Amino acid sequence: MKALMITRDASLHDEIAAQGAARMPVLRLLERRSGLRDAVERMQPEAPELVIVDASGIDADEADLLERLARQYPLAVLMLLTRGQQQDVLIRAMRAGMREVLQLPLVHKAFHEAMDRVDIQAGVTQMRDGKVLAFISCKGGSGATFLSTNFSYALASLAGCKVLLIDLHGQFGDATLYVSDQKPAMTLSDICAQIARMDGAFLASCLVHVTPNFGVLAAADDPAHKVDMQPEHMDRILAVARQHYDYIVLDVGRQIDALSLRALDNADTIYPVLQLALPDIRDGRRLLDIFRSLGYPGERLRLIVNRYEKGGRLRLADLEQALGAEVVHTVPNDYIAATDSVNQGIPLLQLSRTSAVARSLAELVELVTARRVTESRGLFDRLFSRSEA
Repeated sequence: MKALMITRDASLHDEIAAQGAARMPVLRLLERRSGLRDAVERMQPEAPELVIVDASGIDADEADLLERLARQYPLAVLMLLTRGQQQDVLIRAMRAGMREVLQLPLVHKAFHEAMDRVDIQAGVTQMRDGKVLAFISCKGGSGATFLSTNFSYALASLAGCKVLLIDLHGQFGDATLYVSDQKPAMTLSDICAQIARMDGAFLASCLVHVTPNFGVLAAADDPAHKVDMQPEHMDRILAVARQHYDYIVLDVGRQIDALSLRALDNADTIYPVLQLALPDIRDGRRLLDIFRSLGYPGERLRLIVNRYEKGGRLRLADLEQALGAEVVHTVPNDYIAATDSVNQGIPLLQLSRTSAVARSLAELVELVTARRVTESRGLFDRLFSRSEA
């Protein structure tokens, strides 16, 4: 999206430019105008799709120029940045058709939420056909939440995909804490309570935005609200999410109820996560038996072995024979790196890019996105070499 920014504040212009460059699709700032009169008298030759106006630099006698600016760029979305209460400017901005008003100093989260709405309104955000990937624990403590959250971050940062993670834990869901220190403003139960409002902009406004292209929908924080969450709500949420995200990752937890079952019904691929231990194998067999009884085809079920160490008494071949399913990926045991990531709430790929688990996550991204190896290796090698330099 191309944008014209009107401000005397060069640092604010640079801040918006940096935030815009990190978005997908990218927000590209055209020439800067120092004021409304300058913008009206020097019309931008390349028509902008967004006009950002810094109201803190508007003189009282310039406010009437807002309507002239709107007529000058009739197809552009108008965004106003304001400090404090500028009533006259706000009134004139509303008359001019200003759609977004943000307070200064700029809050990046609010800016990106506003830009998500602008992208949708302007038709810049293309309708996607997102894939739904479900991670489910075969046994408690298998590390499914760690993998789903860190894989989602890797998918967004390495492959450049737009990713949504939905925490479906019925009680004590904490997926957000694995990748962010932000407190969720809305949860899955809040969305279900307002399901009539469900669209791309509303969904984006309810997320914890870890990066511009990776957001987390937190689990219901009150088990009492779970009764208000109906299976058909999940159908609606995933239908909208598929249109606006390349991948929707579900952290299912371990409990299968009506809501999580409906989510699994919608999943393109299900990744049961287990460790190479007898209790995990026993519970994994029960889980796969449930899936088979539900009619899930075998090709949708793809086993991941977490904390894998070679040389043990149990081998991958033993597990595959016991479960009647193939292991598609193994994640090595790197307790220190994984624990540091969880304790700090920082994605492992960001905290320890050269760790064995980080490389394994990169390989899983390659497996899921089906990229050609030469392209993926170049991307991953560039990423890892930055941390080694």
